[in-house]
Amino acid sequence: MTLPSFPSLTSLPAAEHPDLVAEPVAAALAGWSGAAEVAVVDIDPDLADTAAMSEAYDIPMTAGGNCVIVSGARAGDERIAACVVRADTRADVNTLVRKLLDVRKCSFLPMDRAVEETGMEYGGITPLGLPSGWRILVHDALLDEPVVVIGSGVRRSKLLVPGRLLADLPGAEVVEGLGR
Repeated sequence: MTLPSFPSLTSLPAAEHPDLVAEPVAAALAGWSGAAEVAVVDIDPDLADTAAMSEAYDIPMTAGGNCVIVSGARAGDERIAACVVRADTRADVNTLVRKLLDVRKCSFLPMDRAVEETGMEYGGITPLGLPSGWRILVHDALLDEPVVVIGSGVRRSKLLVPGRLLADLPGAEVVEGLGR
């Protein structure tokens, strides 16, 4: 099986390199049937932000998958979701995500809390290995990408995933028009 790749990066089998990803990501890869098709690539941690990485490594923005963590509450019940959207769009948090979570107001989870609860670094948070009970909303446009670049849980590497596999992430819900 050929690993997903980009000419400017060296792809390694993600499941065989747990030292290059955050612990929760390594654990998730170990238990996921799609892991054999996922690559990990070393990057400069100063280039972990999507726009900088895309420019430095000549990766189209349409191949980037940004993961943001949002929350809202209904009757005292907090509802948290990870939204994975194509990097050339923004998650429709105030309308679509708010309705999906069935909350009056939806906002981004504070950075310190997102880092603590995911066990991942800011700038590396990814939909793979998130706490159980969190919804994972995936932008339908990502499924058509041959290779999607997502976080690895740390800033010094990224995962390369065939777009179609994002629909198979544990707990994933594909949402039409999630990114606008």
